[in-house]
Amino acid sequence: MLKELLKPEIEEAIRNKDWRVLKELISQWPPPDIADLLESLNDEEQLILFRLLPTELAAEVFVELEREVQTHLVKNLSGEKMKEILLEVPPDDRTELFEELPGEVVSQLINLLPPEERKEALGLLGYPKDSVGRLMTPDYVKVKEHWTVKQSLEHIRKFGRDAETINILYVVDEEERLIGEVHLRKLVLAEPWQRISEIMEKDFVAIEVYQDQEEAAKMMRRYDLIALPVIDKRGILLGIVTVDDILDVYEEEATEDLHKRAGVIPLKFSYTATSVFSLFKKRIVWLSLLALAGFLSSTVIASFESLLSKIIALSFFIPVLIDTGGNTSSQSATLIIRAIALGELDFKKWWQIVRKEVLVGFLLGLGLFFLLFSYSLIWQRNIKISVVVGLAVWAICLWANLIGTILPIILTKLKLDPAIISSPVLTTILDFSGLAIYFAIAYLILK
Repeated sequence: MLKELLKPEIEEAIRNKDWRVLKELISQWPPPDIADLLESLNDEEQLILFRLLPTELAAEVFVELEREVQTHLVKNLSGEKMKEILLEVPPDDRTELFEELPGEVVSQLINLLPPEERKEALGLLGYPKDSVGRLMTPDYVKVKEHWTVKQSLEHIRKFGRDAETINILYVVDEEERLIGEVHLRKLVLAEPWQRISEIMEKDFVAIEVYQDQEEAAKMMRRYDLIALPVIDKRGILLGIVTVDDILDVYEEEATEDLHKRAGVIPLKFSYTATSVFSLFKKRIVWLSLLALAGFLSSTVIASFESLLSKIIALSFFIPVLIDTGGNTSSQSATLIIRAIALGELDFKKWWQIVRKEVLVGFLLGLGLFFLLFSYSLIWQRNIKISVVVGLAVWAICLWANLIGTILPIILTKLKLDPAIISSPVLTTILDFSGLAIYFAIAYLILK
């Protein structure tokens, strides 16, 4: 809203080359709003506006920009300016930035960094994609257990300015192994002469550097943490993951799951940054597979051609039956996949989950049996067809609920993402299997 209100004034200031007014207009804006404004301007205006930003603010704005705008700025700003900006970007945000930019641009940026910063950046990029190592920052405050509270506070004043957070201090031994943590509140309220060993908490939660980012997100949600220490197999403290990074993980995972549920290969970049051909490639694979699978439904219908030709009324109920099957399985799968994501299910008792959903499917089928039986009887005035339709919807609901429950469980046990059981996939499975159930019941009753 702010962008839309002030955009005419900003464009006028750019045309008039009134840099002082321009700087005053935007210098107090939040970085995400400035990024939105930059993205709405043309290439030349983007450069003019970005150059006016103070270095610290420019760094915050840069990480918020779309990939194309970032690439444009890197190619057109001086090496010295980009170096200043990169040094202001926190290491974890810098790693995320390097992951998204083209390889040649990343090489150019890394070479701008001083040796120590370059080594740090390459070290973080060296961890596997989607691992905690790619997410962590080495900017944290650590203290020794034999230090006094006074020493620790002096240490914070000296080194805490660039730390990602000082709300939690991490206690390490002489070999840099994590042995405890101290909350800033407890430190401030303690006596100056007290030792850290007297006030530190020895029961802490940490995660290994090679574990998946989703595991870090689950741990932070479970234990209500604002920061999570990252260690190696020996227990040596390597960095921390903060809650702002975890929010990004949640957003990425939710987006990826939505794409999978819709039968789309997840996009690497934002929708607006993805080309038409890339969108085509992401979607054509699943659509082709589902189209081929759709021929199974045609085969089922062809197998019962003689039955359909004699009792044409059976074809009237095909849409409602296969839609009901698809909807039922999607409901069941969504509930199970979400419960898996939240860690609510105990897979040692998987049979209890299946039994519960089978019972739900039985009751759903029973309710729909009476609904469709009554409707078809009023419409067709044929008791046999009404019984066929009623029994078919009951059996399809039972089968759909079972499929929607058991497939996500099987995929999870196989260490696969259950989100790949997308709505189109379930619908396709239920299309041909539901038709087979319907026509089998019709054949047995009407033959």
